[in-house]
Amino acid sequence: MTTSTTPEASAATPLFDLHALVVAVRRRRRIWCTLALLGLLAGAAVAVLLPPPPAAVTKVLVAHADDQPNDTGTLMRTDVALLGTTQIADKALRSLNSSEKPEDFMQDYRGTGLTNNLMQIDVTGDSDAEAVARAKALADTFVADHVQRMQKAAKTESKALADQRDRMRDELAQVNKEIGDRSPESDARASASIESLFARRAELNSRIADFDQRAEEARTGTPKVVAGTQIVDAPRAVRHSLPRSAATDAAIGFVLGLVLGLAAAAVGTVVADRPVLRRDIAANLGASVIAELPRRPGRRWQRRRTRAARERLTATLARTVRGSAEPVSLLELGSARSTSVLALDLARALAAEGPVTVIDGLPGQELAGRRPHPGDPAVVGGERAAALSPQERRLGVGSVAPGTAWTGLQDLGTRTVLVVRAGHGSTAWLHTVARQLADQLIAVIGVVLIDPDPRDRTDGTLWDGLPTALRGHNGRHARENVTGRTERPSWARVPDIDQEAR
Repeated sequence: MTTSTTPEASAATPLFDLHALVVAVRRRRRIWCTLALLGLLAGAAVAVLLPPPPAAVTKVLVAHADDQPNDTGTLMRTDVALLGTTQIADKALRSLNSSEKPEDFMQDYRGTGLTNNLMQIDVTGDSDAEAVARAKALADTFVADHVQRMQKAAKTESKALADQRDRMRDELAQVNKEIGDRSPESDARASASIESLFARRAELNSRIADFDQRAEEARTGTPKVVAGTQIVDAPRAVRHSLPRSAATDAAIGFVLGLVLGLAAAAVGTVVADRPVLRRDIAANLGASVIAELPRRPGRRWQRRRTRAARERLTATLARTVRGSAEPVSLLELGSARSTSVLALDLARALAAEGPVTVIDGLPGQELAGRRPHPGDPAVVGGERAAALSPQERRLGVGSVAPGTAWTGLQDLGTRTVLVVRAGHGSTAWLHTVARQLADQLIAVIGVVLIDPDPRDRTDGTLWDGLPTALRGHNGRHARENVTGRTERPSWARVPDIDQEAR
């Protein structure tokens, strides 16, 4: 087989066929539906078998001395980080008289900044009472630690300002001593130095007053911080609703399972490379799709339509067999049961014109192991095909699945109809089937597609281009030239090789 590398062929064949991928994933709905259902059940089971531990919650209003309207939450993030320190955890455990390690206790609670000044503390415990006690101890410890830190900072700042003020007062006393009882008008020669001393005294008085005011503000700000930092929502146990938790976990598990199933189906589709569209199957086998049949009868209202399609296909194949001077076979790929039923229907339709023998070349017991009914055609094994009379009409049934003995397919028939289940064979195997049938000089007169996608709108007819199995058709032309027999045309168009060459 040759692959065209012309620009037209490259443009016609997309690098990534999204339509084929969507169809293949939809056909694998059993996989992702199963995974979605498993995720749903797993989520519900987790909610029932692994319920959340008892928990408590409290909210603390945190005031800061440096609060600003345009604060981006830096101060609150600092408070949350301080809550998660071993110092806070150790003090809380001491108030609870607990011997638990602070590092272990830190794993059982967390702080969340709701606003710039509001923090929520979530705590878990062995029981609701223990969780509430832990939450209260943490909140009280954090409030006390925060107030202590703010008071210490304010005290330190006030002391620093007072020390600076005292140094200014000492310097002012020295300046006043230098000035003494003199005035700027007392001595004309020393007027410049006296004026500088008076200016320096005025500056020192101003700065001392400023330091007094700032120290007073530092001392005044501490009570506001102390009064503003408090527990605004008392610790309380968090009530868990089992139905709500089960529904939430089941929904999450369903979504995760569905996503995982879709991803697995998509990856499996790309890796397996199994054509499902009639366009791709026809192109890879080098033969047109002549009919489609569902894999199963379907629902009650679909059975009549399926039966009508099967009857039309049987009538079409019967006309083809009657018009062919060579034996015809049905070769299956992934649809042994449907092929067996179709072969029996076709043999019954041909039995009205004379005896028909079905040659069973299937690897299983689809035909040989069936219970015969009155009026059914005779079924013989492939090893007895050579003993049949040349005048007796025969209908071969075989398989082109992996492991097929290719050399025995000619005994079933030199013309064949491939019965292929969509999505069963890979692209490489469909190419192998076309090549092997061409080597055996077996002409493919059409493909019957089993279990097609109901939303497939692609064309399965090969309208132009030479057939794929060129060697088989060339061999048939050579054989016809030797025997002088002209083959009757069929509805499956096969262009004349010599005319194409000319």
